Amino acid sequence: MYYDWEEKPELNITPLVDVMLVLLAILMVIAPNIIYEEAIKLPQGSVKKQLEKIPPVHISIDENLVLKVNKDTFDLNSFKDNFYRYSRKLDLKATVLISADKSLDYGVVMEILGAVKQSGFTEVSLATNG
Repeated sequence: MYYDWEEKPELNITPLVDVMLVLLAILMVIAPNIIYEEAIKLPQGSVKKQLEKIPPVHISIDENLVLKVNKDTFDLNSFKDNFYRYSRKLDLKATVLISADKSLDYGVVMEILGAVKQSGFTEVSLATNG
């Protein structure tokens, strides 16, 4: 029997890859159906303190440049100062919704938006139809 010492053995890994792909496919099919549930005892919260709903602030501007904040009317020229004083009565965490007529100049709406931001409100939205 003659043995060739120069011959290098070759590993055939094709069956190994095939088996691993089948196992991977089985795992991918079964994994979403596995439900892992652990019983957790949650601590009791305070019953006295409940979350308060902060009413939003609605600002509307019509085509005649009449500004209304909730039900109060403001003048456009003095809106920045008056709204700053008015906002001290409001919660600054409230959401502000600005509704403006589409025929208005973009600069007017941005001026109102800037005044609202300078007053300290962080959640300001522009209303649209759609």
